Amino acid sequence: MLLILVNLNIVAYNQVIKGTVLEYKTNNPVIATVYLNGTFVGTLTDQDGNFKLDISKYATMPLTISSVGYYSITLKDYSYDKPLKVYLTPKIYELRGVNIADRSLSRKRKEYLILFKIVFLGKTYNARECDITNENDITFNYDSCRDTLKAFASKPLLIINKSLGYKITYYLDNFEYYKKTNSFFFKGNILFTEDMTIGKTNKQNFESKRKETYLGSRMHFLRSLWAEHLASAGFKIRSYADAYLNYKDIVIEENCNYPDSLSRCKKFLKYPENFKIFYNNRFSKVIFLKPEVFFDKDGNFDMGLQWQGEMLTKRTGDALPSEYRVGE
Repeated sequence: MLLILVNLNIVAYNQVIKGTVLEYKTNNPVIATVYLNGTFVGTLTDQDGNFKLDISKYATMPLTISSVGYYSITLKDYSYDKPLKVYLTPKIYELRGVNIADRSLSRKRKEYLILFKIVFLGKTYNARECDITNENDITFNYDSCRDTLKAFASKPLLIINKSLGYKITYYLDNFEYYKKTNSFFFKGNILFTEDMTIGKTNKQNFESKRKETYLGSRMHFLRSLWAEHLASAGFKIRSYADAYLNYKDIVIEENCNYPDSLSRCKKFLKYPENFKIFYNNRFSKVIFLKPEVFFDKDGNFDMGLQWQGEMLTKRTGDALPSEYRVGE
């Protein structure tokens, strides 16, 4: 019996996914990045589009595949038993032909680039300490008659966060800024790397900034909610009618009462209306875009929530990898 348990443990914690990435319709191999969004875990395909990735630590997370010139794809349900075949669709950009050397357009590009970085990175100290090293790969629609500013990236954005000590590869799929309402929407996938050559003093500074960034963040809130530690973490939740809410009011569980519930347990945010979050006198709102939203113990969540208030101020410039833990 003991041997069976040991074998099961080996299977559970050595999960390697294999597959091939191809172009849709042509079946040509694609050199792509295969990774777990928001983590350090990723790999490149070879020239034949083949890949192998150990996802043991995050076996329940979706698998993301991105490549230059293609739309990213995320797989939520996939099998470890046989190799995957993943098909990527080439991107088609709807852009007017423009001469960026024209002085007026050059000024407009500078204006749009500043706006893009404020919206995309944020306005916090960490955001201001970010450098996008390949800004020239960002293109905008230059039709001033349109209310919506759109940004396109021909290559993944390479970002150096000098405050948090991370290098980020961001695959931008969509960016829209709505001028009249001063609102925006962007989505994409992110892969982290860390400079392992940093000195002890810099590492301590980074850790201090990372902790400061984490506390009160969306990641902090969702991790505390999963663990049912909202109060001890410093969070308070209220309805729009100012009624206090607790874990059972806003979370539904699936398969969480089994002996192996840690691997099988799924949790979803669900409430009939939007609600408010308070942390150290800072205020945020959660707006539901669908009836229930999956979230996990690492603070990852489905694209079914919209954030307002304090938590919205922390954007790409304040992003932390799923591996981050306070004090590590």
